[in-house]
Formats: sequence, structure tokens, C-alpha cells
Amino acid sequence: MWLGFALFSALFLGFYDVAKKQSLKDNAVIPVLWLHTLFCSLFMLPFTLLSARTGVLDGSMFYVPSAGWELHKLIFLKAAIVLGSWVFGYFGMKHLPITLFGPINATRPIIVLLGGLLLFGERLNVYQWIGVLIAIFSFYLLSVSGKKEGINFVRNRWVFCVVMATLLGAVSALFDKYLLGRFNNMFVQSWSNFYQLLLMTVILFALWWPTRKNTTPFQWKWSIILISVFLTLADYAYFYSLTSGRSMISIVSMIRRSSVIVSFLCGALLFKEKNLRSKAVDLVLVLIGLVFLLIGSMQ
Repeated sequence: MWLGFALFSALFLGFYDVAKKQSLKDNAVIPVLWLHTLFCSLFMLPFTLLSARTGVLDGSMFYVPSAGWELHKLIFLKAAIVLGSWVFGYFGMKHLPITLFGPINATRPIIVLLGGLLLFGERLNVYQWIGVLIAIFSFYLLSVSGKKEGINFVRNRWVFCVVMATLLGAVSALFDKYLLGRFNNMFVQSWSNFYQLLLMTVILFALWWPTRKNTTPFQWKWSIILISVFLTLADYAYFYSLTSGRSMISIVSMIRRSSVIVSFLCGALLFKEKNLRSKAVDLVLVLIGLVFLLIGSMQ
């Protein structure tokens, strides 16, 4: 069951990246991200209100329980980590080809695995080490592909943004396993959305609003709503998969990164991006590395 939810999450994550790329094209990043957090919060608001004020959702998979400030502090921390990943990721996504962004972001399970090694005392077996080495080599090949488009991986700030987004995303994934092994998944998803909206509102009016006339203007696109729709569905499937006592964060994280297949194909078909042949080889290596990690995690 939890594997099926992880696969659904991966599918919706791929569509989420495509909607995000379309929304950010020639558009201001911060208001797009603010609207995304707003719509995600609005999607979850009815479940929170119905759970708090009625008994309609009692005992269902959509019930949102109440909790004290001790738990809310953890959710606020999670929201801050995720939002940091999104801010870096959105800026990187806007300025880099999605066929380059996706494979870089797909290396996130490597960091999750190494995080499990450092934080939880896990040990890598031979298959996992092979996967790590293949992923590192694929990252090098991605830098070679990037140079063909004038992108220097060492000096390019947008590549740095994607790397930071990947690192923070990995931290969030490790934190998710801790939270969802102890708390209700709907509570975590709902309140993290609310806190992300709160934080993004501060960022919107403190950073973007005063300088909005001197930066890229904001334009409304219907794909902005799709960002929130696809991510809400992806997150629900992801959080629900982690509530199973049998789920493994390393495997779920790897399955979710297969979303890169969807985003890569759309980058080729919809956005007509360049150097697809070399990037496809890099992507295949990333996926092979993930397969070795998956095999090693199931030993």
C-alpha cells in the first residue's frame, strides 16, 4: 500500500515541476510562490475546520486532530525548512532548463541516505555504495551537459540554488520520517501549509513588495493553481505512505525522485529544451543509481 502511494506521489511531483516551470517563465518568483502557499492552505482549510467544529470527518483518513504548542513548534520548523527549499528551488527552476533541474534534484535520495548514515547510525551496503558513486558520476556528467549551454556548475548561482534546495529537501525528508512516525499525517500537512503561508506573506511584503517595480513584473497564470493542486496530491500520498510502520524513508524518497522522468519528457516535448541526448544519458545514470540504492535498501 505505502509503495503505491509513493508512486502516485512521484507522478504528481512530475506534473508539479512542469506547472512550476510554466508559471515561472518570465514571471516574478516570490508572488508565484506566495500564491502557491495560499492555494495549498485553502485546499486544506475545509478539512481543518470540519475536524475542529464538526464530527463529519471523525475516524476518516481526512481527519485533522488538534495538538498543543509543543507539536506546533515542530511543524513550524518543518514549514521553515520546506519553504527554504522552495525559495531556492523556484529561483533555480526559473533560470535553469527543467531537463537540467530535474536530474540535479533527483540526487536528493543520496543525501537522505547519507543523512540516515550520520543521524540514525545506518550502514551502507555494497549496492548502496554503488548507487552513491553512480549518482556522483552522473552529477559530474550533468555539469558537462550544463557547460554546453553556458552553465558553469561551480560558479552559476542558479545551480547553487538547486543544490541548496536539494539539501534542504533532504533535511525535510528526514524530519518527515520522524514526524510521521509519531503524528497524524493530515495534521502535519495542513499546519505546515498554514505556517508556510504565514512565512511567505512576511517574505512577500518585506522583500518583494517594496522593490516590485524594479524587478520582473508579476503576471497571473492559471498554471499557478495547478502547482498547488499537484503538490497537495503529491504531499498527501507521500505523507500517507510514511504513516505505515513498514515504510522506509530511503525507499519512498527514491521512488518520489522518479518524478524526474515526467518532468524530463515534458521539458523535451513542451519546452523544446536543448542537448537532450546527453542529458538523457545523465538521467539514465541517475535512475540506475537510484535502482542500486533501492536494491540495497531492500537487502
